[in-house]
Amino acid sequence: MAAISATVDLVADTSARILRLLSLLEARVEWPGAELAERLDVSARTLRRDVDTLRELGYPVDAVKGPGGGYRLGRGGKLPPLVLDDDQAIAIALALQTAPATVTGIDDAVTRALTTLRQVMPTRLRAASEAFEVTSLRNYWEFSAPPIDIATLQTVGAAIRTSRVLRFDYRDPTGATPAPGQPGFRPPREVEPHHLVVWAGRWYLIARDHRHRTWHTYRVDRIHHRSPAGVAFTPHPLTDDDLTRLVVQNPDRGDTPGPWQCVGSATLELPAGVVARWAPGGSVVQPLDPHHSRLTICGWSWTGVAGLFITFDTGLSDVEPPELVAALGRIGQRLRAIASQPTNPSG
Repeated sequence: MAAISATVDLVADTSARILRLLSLLEARVEWPGAELAERLDVSARTLRRDVDTLRELGYPVDAVKGPGGGYRLGRGGKLPPLVLDDDQAIAIALALQTAPATVTGIDDAVTRALTTLRQVMPTRLRAASEAFEVTSLRNYWEFSAPPIDIATLQTVGAAIRTSRVLRFDYRDPTGATPAPGQPGFRPPREVEPHHLVVWAGRWYLIARDHRHRTWHTYRVDRIHHRSPAGVAFTPHPLTDDDLTRLVVQNPDRGDTPGPWQCVGSATLELPAGVVARWAPGGSVVQPLDPHHSRLTICGWSWTGVAGLFITFDTGLSDVEPPELVAALGRIGQRLRAIASQPTNPSG
């Protein structure tokens, strides 16, 4: 019986490994053999046997010539509708359950997608994914993020994927689109869309002006698509530093404070990159120079706004409005009173 059990375990381990091999081959155009063997934690000889097994099952795995050799999934093979290993199944289940609350119109689709995913999973993977039942509770800061229409995201995403010029009207901070002849009117933008970026609960489009070749950052919640996809363009590579500069360190990205009754601002003795990393949702960070930035925070009370500024533990100047100055003064008095109290001896 022990021998039978060991044989069953070996077959199960081999099957799981071959499934993972197939998913890795699908994830990349080409794999060096040594790297593929390392990812699977097997020898080069075992990898060759697993590749032969896939070929016997009808999967066209091509050998790649060159230093060290490699493998890629060939054309014309009939792949299963869904190939997931344990980590992928759990990752997708978690991602679906924690989808951004700011995207509207996808709640039902998310639930249906999770149900469909679990229906096609093997029993073992279904049980593993169902062990992660997540309930997301919205907090205060999420209400500061503007809702994003799923149709707008689909349009922008398709234009990025196909490298097509995007044409749209751009709403003002109130949500209005001035008509020709009205103050603030601007003709539709024609841009080359490159990236969708989410920062502090808000969605941004990084794009290059099709005519002037200048880079701009647009709030996706203000985009109103005007026409089908335009002409094709050649994308330009952007690094993570480029994206940070165009979003986090860009004072012209169109941000406005969240919709709360108390809105205060101050200059901090910290660079914008540092402040933006810790600023709460609904805030606005403006770089002033390499060592200073302007932060605007909204909140439900002036004391709450003042407390958020204090968490940065740095010098503040040009504090506005007077209500925020008064709140900081009250907090200072309370802290001084606490600090002046005699320390109780321990024990």
